[in-house]
Amino acid sequence: MNALITARGITKHFGPTKALDGVDLDIFAGEVHVLLGENGAGKSTLVKVLAGIHGPDAGTIEGSASLAVIHQELALVPELSVAENLFLNRLPRRFGFVDRAEARRRAPRLLERVGLDVDPDAKVKDLGIAQQQMIEIARALDKDAGVLILDEPTAVLTDTETDRLLEIMAQLRGNGVGLVFITHHLDEIQRIADRITVLRDGRSVGVLGPGVSTRHMIELMVGRPIDEQYPRARQRPGRPLLSISHLSRRGAFHDITIEVRAGEVVGIAGLVGAGRTEVARAAFGVDDYDEGSVEVDGKPLRRNDVQAAIKAGLGLVPEDRKGQGLVLTATVGQNLELVTLGNRDRERLHDMVGKLRVKGSVEQPVKELSGGNQQKVVIGKWLLADPKVLILDEPTRGVDVGAKVEIYELVNRMTAQGRAVLLVSSDLPEVIGMSDRVVVMAHGRVAGELPGGATQDQVMALAVQEISA
Repeated sequence: MNALITARGITKHFGPTKALDGVDLDIFAGEVHVLLGENGAGKSTLVKVLAGIHGPDAGTIEGSASLAVIHQELALVPELSVAENLFLNRLPRRFGFVDRAEARRRAPRLLERVGLDVDPDAKVKDLGIAQQQMIEIARALDKDAGVLILDEPTAVLTDTETDRLLEIMAQLRGNGVGLVFITHHLDEIQRIADRITVLRDGRSVGVLGPGVSTRHMIELMVGRPIDEQYPRARQRPGRPLLSISHLSRRGAFHDITIEVRAGEVVGIAGLVGAGRTEVARAAFGVDDYDEGSVEVDGKPLRRNDVQAAIKAGLGLVPEDRKGQGLVLTATVGQNLELVTLGNRDRERLHDMVGKLRVKGSVEQPVKELSGGNQQKVVIGKWLLADPKVLILDEPTRGVDVGAKVEIYELVNRMTAQGRAVLLVSSDLPEVIGMSDRVVVMAHGRVAGELPGGATQDQVMALAVQEISA
């Protein structure tokens, strides 16, 4: 079988840094080829070389197939219509003028190819992110792209939207398109991959076939043995460290009661809009609540008072690490000191960077780090404050698999030291695998509680419940 694109010995430097080191890659028609690797492994650089954005310093690329890249940041014009975006820079013309009627006439055929039923006259800004991605894919297909590269397209999609995208990818594969798929979600790889190229530190360290174990993929990515994907080390629970009692806020959540004991990880699961993040923020004092109480180690907290929460030994790693957890213009060290202002012990900062395995120095701007390393810095600033309880809200969102395991190991270290963790996560395997107990929320209420190791079906059965007032 002839490859649509053949890359051999691709090497690329950025200053003294070798981003790619002799990488080989073949892309075949009718195949989904996954590029897998930690952040910084070289995936994005390889894509940019294949797309002609960067020229390789060494190596060759051969193939006559046209190539299109669907980036995480979509290249659409929000104020224009669906039809206008489909033919962006290629709008049909008549007598020298743009023929929008012809664009509207041709649009349904393209949209049908990706299973998208939307009005060609609708503004792109009024569509969901999944629909916008389909428009990008349809536009690429109209350019007769033989190779389609999708760079983490599912990062911001719901489970249902992800299922639909994978179905479209399977259809495109059946039509002979060669697809390159970049994702951190190993379950998606198991479902769709025909071949997997694993990159580590700019090198290709393995080409795998379908059906390979998750553990083997992770070990190739990180370059060391991994015992488990969710290595929860359970402890004997001690005294209650966090008690949320009958917490309510009109329109957000009602009568929430959750207890987390020393040495314990309690997960909060639920669908989008269930109220999980709202409860976490209210417990920490970021947002107010109408009724109920929060106690840390038996002592009541003043509501809507973050400083009181911190002083009592409560910490929060927010879901939006860049907007709420970090000062991106500051260094790693300055971010680590955010909670413990005034404690400028450089030795402690260097020690924390080492313990967290942050790939960067104390003096390095935090914005230069990968998502996983940024998240470890957010967690590290709380570890320096020595909290009794840490609330983790979506702690591994946008984080590669190797960094996820390291974050889980930090959770284990905390609970082994007698601390407590409240884990809020949309990643069901994560919340099940890393929690000793799982509280399931639905429609702003507690729908039920399950033991650690519960099945996804059991969690979902509670999450979709209609709860009467």
